[in-house]
Amino acid sequence: MSVRPFRDIKRRKTKVINVGKVKIGGDNPISVQSMTNTLTTDVKATINQINDIAEEGADIVRVSCPDENSTLALREIIKHVSIPVVADIHFHYKRAIEAAENGASCLRINPGNIGDEKKIHEVLKAAKNNDCSIRIGVNAGSLEKDILEEFKEPCPEALVKSAIRNIKILEDKDFFNFKISVKSSDVFLSIAAYRQLSKVIDYPLHLGITEAGTFVSGSIKSSIGLGSLLMDGIGDTIRISLSDNPTQEVKIGNEILKSLNLRNRGVKIISCPSCARQAFQVIDTVKILEEKLAHIKTPITLSIIGCVVNGPGEASMTDIGITGGGKGNNMLYLSGVQNEKVLTDDIINKVVSEVEKRASELEK
Repeated sequence: MSVRPFRDIKRRKTKVINVGKVKIGGDNPISVQSMTNTLTTDVKATINQINDIAEEGADIVRVSCPDENSTLALREIIKHVSIPVVADIHFHYKRAIEAAENGASCLRINPGNIGDEKKIHEVLKAAKNNDCSIRIGVNAGSLEKDILEEFKEPCPEALVKSAIRNIKILEDKDFFNFKISVKSSDVFLSIAAYRQLSKVIDYPLHLGITEAGTFVSGSIKSSIGLGSLLMDGIGDTIRISLSDNPTQEVKIGNEILKSLNLRNRGVKIISCPSCARQAFQVIDTVKILEEKLAHIKTPITLSIIGCVVNGPGEASMTDIGITGGGKGNNMLYLSGVQNEKVLTDDIINKVVSEVEKRASELEK
């Protein structure tokens, strides 16, 4: 069952680039990214974390490459992961060349920080020869000295000027396989910078609120910032930056896209906050269901409502629904239609069974 969204988001048209097997921009799905926090030289730990990130639903992953041993480790890491790897490079142009040659699908760099024109040319040559894209990563915390002197402090105009400058460096070398970000830890600054930049370029944009904070505060800041931009049709790939396990970044990123009907992956749960009307423990039930249904990748909507006030209405718009009833007799809805009564103690097993059955049917 699908319910027509109240508002269809009209995405801004951008050029299409490739990050390995993932296409970014144009009409392609908005991709979700995260970044490892293991030492890249710890190959086994990095592979395990990348695979956890991919299993959670990430399309792309970034790894830090601060030294030669890290870039050399990429060759072995890439053999054992299923999603494209972006090499995070700062200042050292040789690290960028090594990363491209060792299988990175994308380089995250600031061309202006790489060095003189000859060094930039060598990096772009390696990227072209190895079918490696680039992300120009402008950050409010590391703007060029002359731009900071001109604008006195990080501001939207400063971030955009830095982005345009770096774009020109690549364009002058006939390199166009790149995307751009203009990140800040300030929500308003980030939103304004992305909006300004989107008006003057048509390259794909990587969205993020950098150093957003802990799981709760960072998720809220990212939801406000990225949500505002995505609703304006701005953004082609996203990363939620949290002081937490990288898999949590992916989970929040996917939830933001699902809430805006921009991505359909896994079970979308509609649940009430619970109150004195609830006929069963909604909060505990939803927590358990969320964990037990994490393996489902097929798009399915599920409503878990504790009483008959809003329950039937929500259930009529979801694939599967449970509405609380009196004396432990709760109603199961399938495709918006009443199906059978379910005892409170049987809710979890029944819902898991129906969701898995529906997923199996849809996958055929």
